[in-house]
Order: sequence, then C-alpha cells, then structure tokens
Amino acid sequence: MTTIADLKVKLFADGADKAGMLEMYAKPFVKGLTTNPTLMRKAGISDYKAFARDILSAIPDKPISFEVFSDDFADMHRQALEIASWGDNVYVKLPITNTKREPAYELIRGLSKAGVKVNVTALMTLDQVRDTVAALNPRVPSYVSVFAGRIADTGRDPVPVMAASVELLKLNPLAELIWASPRELLNIFQANAVGCQIITATNDILKKLSLLDYDLGDYSLDTVKMFHKDATEAGFKL
Repeated sequence: MTTIADLKVKLFADGADKAGMLEMYAKPFVKGLTTNPTLMRKAGISDYKAFARDILSAIPDKPISFEVFSDDFADMHRQALEIASWGDNVYVKLPITNTKREPAYELIRGLSKAGVKVNVTALMTLDQVRDTVAALNPRVPSYVSVFAGRIADTGRDPVPVMAASVELLKLNPLAELIWASPRELLNIFQANAVGCQIITATNDILKKLSLLDYDLGDYSLDTVKMFHKDATEAGFKL
C-alpha cells in the first residue's frame, strides 16, 4: 500500500470554510489550497475580496487559487489582475469558456503573457487541454484543472483522459495538471499513478487518509456497529 509519504502527486485542499482551510493548511502533506464561488456561496461568504484577503493573511506561503466570476472576458481580465495583485502565492482561476460556450484561450494567453499565474478550470476534453497548453506562457507557472470526477459522473473512465493530459502538459514544464473534483480517496492514488502533479480534494476526502491500509475486517465491524448504534438511537421497533 502506498503511504502519504510515498505520493508524488501534491494534495491541495478544496474549500471555502476558513476553519477547515486553516486546519488543512496546518497539515504538512497539504501543499496548496483552492476555492471557487460555489464553495464560497455555500459557506455563506458575502464579501469576496474581504474573505480572500483574510485567508491570504493567514496562509501566505502555500499556493491558493481564487476564481474570477464575471461572464465577460474583458471584465474577467480586470478581475484577474486584481486577484493576482493580492499575493505572490495567488493563482487566478479562469473558466475554460464563458456561459455562452465561447472559449477563453485569448484571455488565458493575455494574462499568462502578462505574468499572471493562472489556473484554467472546468476542462473535460483533450482538445481543451491541448489548446490551453498552447495558450499558456511557458515561462510562467500555471495549473490546468481537468475535472476527472465530473468525467466519471458521465460513466466515462477519466484515467485515460488524465494520462493523455499528462503527456500534453510535457510541452510546458511550468504547467501542472490538476486532477479536479475527485469523488473518493482512491482517486488520489489514480492521480499519482498516471503522473498528475496535483489533486484537489475537499476536507471530507482528505480526512479519509486516516483509513489508509486499515484492516478491512475491522472496518466491516465498525460499519456493523454504526448501523446498530444508529438503529438503537433512532428507537426503531418491529
């Protein structure tokens, strides 16, 4: 069984709850963090900039990705420059298209050329990966986030897509591939096996690392005890 120490893939925590983010930041095996407007809304964040600046004051030394939220490319460019100005450890998340399905490659190209560290997000096809790599500045660090979990949600195996994406990113040594939206702990080891540089995971998945190599007989018994405890506490009767 591969241990956390054996992993080559870097673990990034995905979330928008400050306490949870700081909990994961404190763990040596968490190498970076990401968030997005959906997670922030679920966490009750109302002031985007205030939240981001507060997080960055507490986490100044690990990469953090914050996402633009406009649907207009010119305004995305403006937002991206402001977000990038918040810290040297900031990566700016850019969607691969806007809601009109218009590709964002020129936006990506312009910001990357200007020295902005971008995290291109919501990719799901190899054509998107190929065109994104072509748009990135090879002299500026960047992330390419392929939503492997959402690919799997459609009944497709994401592993071949991720393996092919690893090869495409070899054209740009400063670009790192992110296995995004994992659904289970196993995905960390799949990402590691195909050569992804990074995987993002929510706290609930990362906390399952404590189960690595756990005896399956013991885990079976734990599950039986859980069912019994819940049935007893519910007061079920037949």
